[in-house]
Amino acid sequence: MKNQYFGDVNDYRKYGLLRALQAPACLSLSVGWMLTPDDGSIDGRFRRYLREPGNWRHHDPLLFDHLSSVLTAGDAPCVAMVEQAAVLPETHFFSDIVPDDRLGRERWSERLVDSSDGADLVFLDPDNGFEVPSKPVGRKGSNKYVLWSAVERLWEAGSSVLVYQHYCREPRRPFATRLAGEMRRRTGAGFVEGFSTSHVFFLLTAQPRHVELLREAILKELPRWHGQITTVGLSAD
Repeated sequence: MKNQYFGDVNDYRKYGLLRALQAPACLSLSVGWMLTPDDGSIDGRFRRYLREPGNWRHHDPLLFDHLSSVLTAGDAPCVAMVEQAAVLPETHFFSDIVPDDRLGRERWSERLVDSSDGADLVFLDPDNGFEVPSKPVGRKGSNKYVLWSAVERLWEAGSSVLVYQHYCREPRRPFATRLAGEMRRRTGAGFVEGFSTSHVFFLLTAQPRHVELLREAILKELPRWHGQITTVGLSAD
C-alpha cells in the first residue's frame, strides 16, 4: 500500500469489502497496511468515481461520502484519512513502513503479529500480493509482497486473515484456485474464500469460530456490491 493510492476506486471496493465482512459479524479488525514509500507515479489517481455518485454511492453511502469529503479537502491522500474516521469500527491499524532487508522485515513481522494480537480478522494490504520467487526477502522490492510465514503466524495466533492480491497474467480462476490451495496447505483451514474485482483478488481464510459469521456477512452484505465485488466460490468447507 502507498499513501498515493488512498481513495482510488480499488480502495473504495477494498474498504467496502472490509466493512461488509466486519460490521455485521461484529468482528474486531486489524489492518496491516504494508506501507511502502510513494513513488511519484500516476498510480492511485483513479478517483473519477467520486464525481459519479449516481453510479457508485449506493454500494456504501457512508463510505462514499467519507472518501469524497476527505479527498476534496485539498490535503494529500494518506491512510490516516480512514484511520481517524468511523468507517472501520473496532479496528487497529499497523502503519509501519515495510523494509526490504531481511532483519528489518523479520522485526517488522514480529511487530505486525504483536499489534494484531486478539484481532478476529487481520487484513494485509501489500502493493502487489503474495511473495514470488523473483523477490525473495532481502531483495529490493520484496517489501511489496506478503510473506506466507506472516500469514501462518497470524493464523497460529488465532486470527482469520484477508490478503490483497493483484491479478497477474495467469488465467484468473486457476490463479485463485492455486492461491487458495496454498492457503489451505499453509494453515490447514477448512474455509478459504476469494473475492474478485476488476483488477484485484482478495483471499480470505477463516478460523472455525468465524466461519458461520463470515458466511452470513457474505450472503447479506456483498449483494449491494453487485458488479463490483464477486464471491469466487473457493470454499471447500
